[in-house]
Amino acid sequence: MSTAPVAVVTGAGRRLGYEISAALIKRGYRVFALYRTPTDDVNHLVREGATALQVDLGDPEALQARIDEIARDTANVSLLVNNASTFETDAEDPRERAAQASYLFQANSTAPMQLMHGLSVPLEQAALAFGRPSLVVNITDIFAERPNPLYSAYCASKAALANLTLSYAALLAPNVRVNAIMPGPIGFLPRHTDSQRQQVLSETLLAREGGFHSVVLQLLALVDNDFITGAQIPVDGGRRLAQGMVSDVKGNPD
Repeated sequence: MSTAPVAVVTGAGRRLGYEISAALIKRGYRVFALYRTPTDDVNHLVREGATALQVDLGDPEALQARIDEIARDTANVSLLVNNASTFETDAEDPRERAAQASYLFQANSTAPMQLMHGLSVPLEQAALAFGRPSLVVNITDIFAERPNPLYSAYCASKAALANLTLSYAALLAPNVRVNAIMPGPIGFLPRHTDSQRQQVLSETLLAREGGFHSVVLQLLALVDNDFITGAQIPVDGGRRLAQGMVSDVKGNPD
């Protein structure tokens, strides 16, 4: 039987989720890579030894089936990374906003809660097996504290996840630590124009794009330091301190 620690990562099919999964594989983790859309990055993770599980986090029944599958496959989960995000501008039609908000809250806050609750026993068992607390890392957003009015449902769903981080840090202690990382402008999307990029960088104290590695490094630091729980750590180059944050650069869409 393998003695490698087990990690579960959502949104593993691209961008930040892929980089997190790849880094954990290099660290010797057995990774369950949850993804929504097939990508070459998913195929690469599988070649590196990951177990890829396709699921739409907006579907609670489908997600529960995957949680049950992971729990049947392994008794111990040392690390859960709730990385996946659905990121959308608020619907213009008021009749569509309620349905959109319902989906965003399911994907961005209820699904992570399902995973934290549904994998709580394997997380606790890993703590006992390895002699140190297991870890949950929720990827939230600096907009959870300073919401963008054009993305009110998204921002509210990330604020809910930030609050859930605090609740589950208390609920799962002392065998499981629960922390959040709050990314800022870590990875521009191809659709962002040069002027949009320059606007964001002008509102960032360090005046540069952080790169996915900045979040990966912080996550690995949380893995190594087992005396941190209930923390919400910004990795944003100081952008949360700027005024008038109204652009839409995201680093962690699923």
